[in-house]
Amino acid sequence: MEYLVTMTTHVPDGTSQQAVDAVRVREAARSRELAEQGHLLRLWRPPLQPGQWRTLGLFAADNDGQLEALLASMPLRVWRTDEVTPLMPHPNDSALPGADSMPGSHGNSHQAEKAAEFLTTFTIVVPAGTPAQAVDEAEAREAQRASELARQGRLLRLWNLPSEPGRKRALGLWRTRDAAEMQAILASLPLDAWMTVQTTPLTPHPNDPAINTG
Repeated sequence: MEYLVTMTTHVPDGTSQQAVDAVRVREAARSRELAEQGHLLRLWRPPLQPGQWRTLGLFAADNDGQLEALLASMPLRVWRTDEVTPLMPHPNDSALPGADSMPGSHGNSHQAEKAAEFLTTFTIVVPAGTPAQAVDEAEAREAQRASELARQGRLLRLWNLPSEPGRKRALGLWRTRDAAEMQAILASLPLDAWMTVQTTPLTPHPNDPAINTG
């Protein structure tokens, strides 16, 4: 099972820079271990305000209990709180059997260096009274468009999120040239008229397995 974890760190007042640096070194080493074990898949930095210390992590674990044990084993956990979002398989995910399975596997490394990554949270609400056939046709076109974007290296991963009756939620991981291309892609999705999107630009994290493993 995969999880998105929002990790927020608050270093206690009075902590020396030497102590912070020592914990960061141990954190980097533990991150490499978790990546080698297949538990830590990606790390990013979201937009931050001055003084904020936040990281987004994509983890794999057998269950919630194992994930908690993995997070607790990370040195920064002594100063950190973790918000966990379980991610469920999405039928349009490019990592399903028969498709590329590694986040960021599309394209060459030169292209990846020049590209930007984004997370998008989709909330889809189909208007009341919409014929079932119209919904099925729109979802079929959405699946086809998602497949096209995955082949182009734009859509890296797609997951279902916990949802409420009457609305579906999904999380997408994208790689595009810039924010303008990201917005153009979102506008091209067949379900665009029925969904709202929250877009989070991502910046590289020094402990990201995608950087450290090439």
